[in-house]
Amino acid sequence: MQNYLIRNIQVVNEGTVNTRDVWIRHGRIEQISATPISKKDNHIEIDGSGKYLLPGCIDDQVHFREPGLTHKANIATESRAALAGGVTTFMEMPNTIPNALTQSLLEDKYAIAQQRSPANYSFYMGVSNENAEEVLRTNEKKKDVCGIKIFMGSSTGNMLVDSPNALDRIFAQSELLIATHCEDEPTIRANRQLYANGGNEPGPADHPIIRDVEACYKSSLYAIQIAQKHDTRLHILHISTSKELDLFSNLQHRSQKRITAEVCVHHLHFTADDYARLGYQIKCNPAIKAPEHKDALWRALLDDRLDVIATDHAPHTWEEKNGSYDHAHAGLPLVQHPLLLMWSYYQQGKISLEKIVDKMAHAVADIFQIRERGYIREGYWADLVIVDPSATTRVEKANLLYKCGWSPLEGTTFPAAITHTFVNGHLAYGNGQILASQNGQRLQFER
Repeated sequence: MQNYLIRNIQVVNEGTVNTRDVWIRHGRIEQISATPISKKDNHIEIDGSGKYLLPGCIDDQVHFREPGLTHKANIATESRAALAGGVTTFMEMPNTIPNALTQSLLEDKYAIAQQRSPANYSFYMGVSNENAEEVLRTNEKKKDVCGIKIFMGSSTGNMLVDSPNALDRIFAQSELLIATHCEDEPTIRANRQLYANGGNEPGPADHPIIRDVEACYKSSLYAIQIAQKHDTRLHILHISTSKELDLFSNLQHRSQKRITAEVCVHHLHFTADDYARLGYQIKCNPAIKAPEHKDALWRALLDDRLDVIATDHAPHTWEEKNGSYDHAHAGLPLVQHPLLLMWSYYQQGKISLEKIVDKMAHAVADIFQIRERGYIREGYWADLVIVDPSATTRVEKANLLYKCGWSPLEGTTFPAAITHTFVNGHLAYGNGQILASQNGQRLQFER
């Protein structure tokens, strides 16, 4: 394995930004020094002057569509897009086809990633109303499976879990973190029926009215009540409303919390005003809502009620994103640009680099108890990203790596560029090229 010496770079890590030399050897961070590291043999030297070194982003929610939906995306294509975006590690959802509802089907996904993913990976065990026995077998794998995923509102696929008995049993007996998609299905159905009763066809701007604030709040409250009843480790995904924020606390460090929350980049960036321009391109579940919700999400992110920034990367073909309201699929492709999108908000003075790193790397490692990743520390795996703030990146179809071939961010110019992405010490992306000669690793957890 090639070794690297990065000189004179601004290291953003654990709440500080400091000029350091960083020595990468045998896949790990061998040395971090405030003084020049003496010349090393058998290495490539990188001049980091004027650039920043960050821990690789860990995306705790993606949909890479393999197996069964590979006309949209696959693990190979989307993990490469992730590397170009500074995402060195992903956790993928179980609503593929077949749904990952058995231990065998879950391991099939790991086998695909082992062969095809240049990024590090983990996969959630899926839950249905009928597979509690199989789900609880995941307790035996708590050191090498990221968590259990429960759709408490139907999104994509057919994995709605609405049986109180099934939910109660899994919350009571799971030894792994439970991640939930929270939207109340009866509320959504009733809202949709109002349009049908009136003979009206909803449009893009009606999506946050159909999948409204109350649907999100009611479901999140229910999940929290069950978790508190059983002292379950609960992580609620893609919070999208101001009302839900009162359910979360910043009185403890996230490593001590039993209930944590994630916000996604699209809910921090778009608002309901953008449906007029982008239409169904930004249709997603839960819906992007009015501007006051975006403002509230930012406040909660900055004061640590929201713990993690993720993408919920969910690609569909262009044809699947168009047509009538009920035909247009929900989900956005985003994993190639989350870090640069947050960097643009840093440049605007909205968020610090230290906070970006905390929410996109440190916090995910802490919450999921990931072993030896998420920080720039001696002895840790060298999952690292170099950002050049003197360059720019324009999002165009020609440079998208998604299989679906489109992005709601097309035409955006970001005020920085990712020049290098290291995965386990291997330079997996460099100066615009994917260098996928080495595959990533299955995550291990300290549980």
